[in-house]
Amino acid sequence: MKNMEKELLCPVCQEMYKQPLVLPCTHNVCQACAREVLGQQGYIGHGGDPSSEPTSPASTPSTRSPRLSRRTLPKPDRLDRLLKSGFGTYPGRKRGALHPQVIMFPCPACQGDVELGERGLAGLFRNLTLERVVERYRQSVSVGGAILCQLCKPPQLEATKGCTECRATFCNECFKLFHPWGTQKAQHEPTLPTLSFRPKGLMCPDHKEEVTHYCKTCQRLVCQLCRVRRTHSGHKITPVVSAYQALKDKLTKSLTYILGNQDTVQTQICELEETVRHTEVSGQQAKEEVSQLVRGLGAVLEEKRASLLQAIEECQQERLARLSAQIQEHRSLLDGSGLVGYAQEVLKETDQPCFVQAAKQLHNRIARATEALQTFRPAASSSFRHCQLDVGREMKLLTELNFLRVPEAPVIDTQRTFAYDQIFLCWRLPPHSPPAWHYTIEFRRTDVPAQPGPTRWQRREEVRGTSALLENPDTGSVYVLRVRGCNKAGYGEYSEDVHLHTPPAPVLHFFLDGRWGTSRERLAISKDQRAVRSVPGLPLLLAAERLLTGCHLSVDVVLGDVAVTQGRSYWACAVDPASYLVKVGVGLESKLQESFQGAPDVISPRYDPDSGHDSGAEDATVEASPPFAFLTIGMGKILLGAGASANAGLTGRDGPAASCTVPLPPRLGICLDYERGRVSFLDAVSFRGLLECPLDCSGPVCPAFCFIGGGAVQLQEPVGTKPERKVTIGGFAKLD
Repeated sequence: MKNMEKELLCPVCQEMYKQPLVLPCTHNVCQACAREVLGQQGYIGHGGDPSSEPTSPASTPSTRSPRLSRRTLPKPDRLDRLLKSGFGTYPGRKRGALHPQVIMFPCPACQGDVELGERGLAGLFRNLTLERVVERYRQSVSVGGAILCQLCKPPQLEATKGCTECRATFCNECFKLFHPWGTQKAQHEPTLPTLSFRPKGLMCPDHKEEVTHYCKTCQRLVCQLCRVRRTHSGHKITPVVSAYQALKDKLTKSLTYILGNQDTVQTQICELEETVRHTEVSGQQAKEEVSQLVRGLGAVLEEKRASLLQAIEECQQERLARLSAQIQEHRSLLDGSGLVGYAQEVLKETDQPCFVQAAKQLHNRIARATEALQTFRPAASSSFRHCQLDVGREMKLLTELNFLRVPEAPVIDTQRTFAYDQIFLCWRLPPHSPPAWHYTIEFRRTDVPAQPGPTRWQRREEVRGTSALLENPDTGSVYVLRVRGCNKAGYGEYSEDVHLHTPPAPVLHFFLDGRWGTSRERLAISKDQRAVRSVPGLPLLLAAERLLTGCHLSVDVVLGDVAVTQGRSYWACAVDPASYLVKVGVGLESKLQESFQGAPDVISPRYDPDSGHDSGAEDATVEASPPFAFLTIGMGKILLGAGASANAGLTGRDGPAASCTVPLPPRLGICLDYERGRVSFLDAVSFRGLLECPLDCSGPVCPAFCFIGGGAVQLQEPVGTKPERKVTIGGFAKLD
């Protein structure tokens, strides 16, 4: 018990627990501290006495929290009345209100507000087990010294006994004095001296009855009266003995596991200590790098500042020189000085030839001076607006200057990710995530026996874009895939694992061939021959008018252009949910051509166009396998026969249903086993089986699609035709 003191400290006063209460969030807090916290929150006007038990050691000055002694304490009896009534009137609650305010307690451990209900602390259980642990710890390490008698006059003697009924500790003489023979107190059973007196059992705070059951729904101990209350009606309630044994077994099992792996704990501690050392070194290196970079920025700014100031200085000197020259020119125009004085002296010349010779040049200078005087403007501007700097963008960049962040964990798009002939994986980064330069894809099979050692992942590095193809997956397998991004800051977190089922057999590639069966006017096949739509036209409109007198509908058939003669094959298609009646399946090529070459009209939409097995027909026991196998789809439902219903686990009141319908999945899968003569219809999204039936495989077998009324079928396009980056499965195996 030497190193467990941290577990016994109250998160409020940081002292050992005294009368701890269990909050609804399962954390503990001293009763006195809880009252003080509620007082600070305003639920009690001027705070409160931390204990309503004056004789309890928790209320004595030697054990009370030192900061509580500075508070003004109200009378204990008034505080008890407040607690029993749910704190009476507190801010926000009117006396006699129908809907009193719910008390919220700020838990110091989980840093969240905990709802205490209307009764506040009065509705909480006292953690007697924690009190016993604290007491045993105090005795083992002699915390606080000897326990003194509370009834002795000074000097107090060491206590030798305690009394739960009197809630006090006594020496031998005081115990005899306060428990005289012949009185009711003489029947009190002495206990060991303690600083905290506890009740004999845990009592229900609502009914003051001993708790006997545990409500699993509320996760709360309840008494017999609580069981019959409407609050716990319909809840899962067990005896406290069962809850005790179950929790004790769980705790013992977990503790045994921890104690049995002490070497692992010590290894992890060493690893964490090594991580701490690396963290200190890396942090110091990061500080030096940041300081160096910031100093580099400062040097660049200083160099730029010097060059800009030099440019301004040169511009200033040039302007000052031009202005000084202009000033000198204007000073020469003053009376009796400069050019004006010289002109005045020249005007005094009387020799005409000489005057003309001297005045010609002078007149040009005087004319220029006169023109400058009339059109005066400074030779240079005094404004330096052209030298202003626009540093808004740079300031924004400096303000937003921050550490590089690794990309956040990508989100795999499960709507676009699927497995067919190849695996198409698509993902995106969350909003506000730093960009990724490239991605790493990891994948592995989960249906293979686990190998000893770390889990082995197949990895592909430096995948560009947000999608990729994984080629050549194993059929009938389950792959788990994950993605993470990378940029200059390093690798980010992995995405959540996504599990994908691959088809049970190799994918069969084929196109639609409408040459067999019926009129091409009612069948519209797409240019890529992967989609077909049946247009009912006039016959169906006429049938609608003669609905009560009988009608004739045509069966339109389209076949695949590839026949299977061996092995196992799989293909998938999507049926328009608005289709009237569509049959998807396979059959012998010879029988299909024989049956549907010029097929006659049928009387009912329930007409079975084949003479073999149909999921909508009655399951008759025949010796020979049927030449056809179809799955009937109509109006967004799949019709299954009695046998198919039983295989799918669908039953009615009296056993398996004669026939039933199931919702149409987004894609249907057909798996043909030629050697076994079996065909299976699957949900191509979850690969859940819908129907399995026999098939005559004595000759080439090809896919077939039948339409009665309007409908549409789209073959699933092979993933390999998408212009995406290809990642080959196989090789690149690395340890995780």
